[in-house]
Amino acid sequence: MKVIVFTGPTLSPREVAEVIDATCLPPVSQGDVYRALACRPAAIGIIDGYFERVPAVWHKEILWAMSEGVHVFGSASMGALRAAELVSFGMVGVGAVFEAYRDGVLEDDDEVALVHGRPEDDYRAGSDPMVNIRATLARARAEGILGAPACAILQRTAKELFYAERSYARILELAAARGAPPTELEAFRRWLPEGAVNLKRDDALAMLRAMREFLATDPGPKCVSYVFEETMYWDVLRRSAGEVASEPRSGADVLVLDQLRRDPEALERARAGALGWWLAGERARREGYSLDAVARLEQAAEFCRVHGLSDSADVERWLENNQCGRERLDSILEARDLAAREENRAGAGLEDCLLDYLRWTGSYAALLERVRSLKPPSPSRRRPSANHP
Repeated sequence: MKVIVFTGPTLSPREVAEVIDATCLPPVSQGDVYRALACRPAAIGIIDGYFERVPAVWHKEILWAMSEGVHVFGSASMGALRAAELVSFGMVGVGAVFEAYRDGVLEDDDEVALVHGRPEDDYRAGSDPMVNIRATLARARAEGILGAPACAILQRTAKELFYAERSYARILELAAARGAPPTELEAFRRWLPEGAVNLKRDDALAMLRAMREFLATDPGPKCVSYVFEETMYWDVLRRSAGEVASEPRSGADVLVLDQLRRDPEALERARAGALGWWLAGERARREGYSLDAVARLEQAAEFCRVHGLSDSADVERWLENNQCGRERLDSILEARDLAAREENRAGAGLEDCLLDYLRWTGSYAALLERVRSLKPPSPSRRRPSANHP
């Protein structure tokens, strides 16, 4: 059974693989669960997710996934939030964080929030989530490292900090200024490396074990008690996320598209170029135009020139690096030929569209300013010198 797990700073793909055979995708955001169904998974596990600057995963897409027969689990972070909100609809929540949100013990989203690095940095955490801090302070109190007053000061100090600024070093510094006993703070500082609790990680591992045990029973498709309504807003999400392709996308394709969506400006540029190719193809199909052998050879030669491919071995390496078969390469050559054909037919009209597109994206003013900054100043009118007639 195919399993997809959305994770990032909480668990690495290697740690996931030690528990369950799954395809790991980056932290979930809006549209990702919808797109994930192109791979036809039996189950989806949500651990980490984006929010704030990137739209968060919609409840609606999780409800749709379950209505399509997919078992959806959540834990630790964004997964715990969504599971607590959707448990009555059949989403399965696992772990102490989920239970705290489900029971109303926790309500604020910032309890699980943290800042983290980029994918190439393995999403390294840059702050400590409040749920981990609470669990750590509770353990320190139980083990006699902290007294009740010091524990309360540390917890209140942590909660009052903006989530991105939460770290044990910062919390200890501020707690000391608030009068927490120095001896207890020092004992806590020494205890932290071995004693700190990573509650989110523990919950995420528990979820993966629960998924593994559940799927081992061969449960069949998910059955839901609700009727999924395809509203106007759902249609907007489907269009913004991109309709599911007729053929399931490869794991590499899903990863590449997901990474591109993390950079809205790059995505905008790529979609604009892709739209041109797609429209050219649609027009060619309406007109009954097809690529002939001569045009195909010309495009193949241009393709090799652009990518610096000098022989068949170079081409094979390019195909492997781009997860592309010969048949797909033929489609790329055809699409490029059709786009070039439309460029030639558009003439000066294409430049008008290009200028309008630059204005739309905000690039026009930036480019104009760059030109003006590079332009040499106009020669000033020469003043007469002392011996000028």
